[in-house]
Amino acid sequence: MKTIGLLGGMSWESSAEYYRIINQSVRDRLGGSHSARCVMYSVDFAEIETLQNEGDWEAMTRILADAAGKVARGGADLILLCTNTMHKVFDAISASVSVPMIHIADAAALRVKEAGINRVGLLGTRFTMEQDFYKGRLAARHGLEVITPDERERQVIHDVIYNELCRGIIDDRSRKYYLKVIEGLVDRGCQGIVLGCTEIPLLIKQQDTETPLFDTTTIHARKAVEEALS
Repeated sequence: MKTIGLLGGMSWESSAEYYRIINQSVRDRLGGSHSARCVMYSVDFAEIETLQNEGDWEAMTRILADAAGKVARGGADLILLCTNTMHKVFDAISASVSVPMIHIADAAALRVKEAGINRVGLLGTRFTMEQDFYKGRLAARHGLEVITPDERERQVIHDVIYNELCRGIIDDRSRKYYLKVIEGLVDRGCQGIVLGCTEIPLLIKQQDTETPLFDTTTIHARKAVEEALS
């Protein structure tokens, strides 16, 4: 079994889910008392959030590249960046280490295409929904058509992530709002929804809607287990 490296803390609420899913998946695959070999470095998310708001992606790259190096030196054979938004600087972080990294959007796109879907709605932070690093990758590399909510909806979705989900607050009113946004995306022709923020699956589950949901936290974590056991 290879050792999975986790670059987490963005936020720790979802990083804890990575740890749970990875260990449960290894146990499901190997049985008995098996668990994953893994190592995690968790950043202080308040520092990252401040830099995001300031638009200082260069500083964030330095922080995360340094953290990725620590994960690699800790014995990781592969690394996951446990956040969708910070995949904006994935290439620079990946280039800073000799250990392979699994891109969360690539893993999600594979699952979307396996489901026979080519038009998806994307929920995430404003960075993820509005900038090209994520939806552009889904389109250019994987041939998916990506639709995002309107501007007001994007702001509310973003605010719920930072003001509630990253702080462990699960509010049923926010769940209902997200589900209404999903309905609107389906009305616009979306065949499925990519939950492109690792905190969103804390709020929205497949049982809440008939629309296919692609939980990037679970998809990313399970892809790492596949690689670790291959």
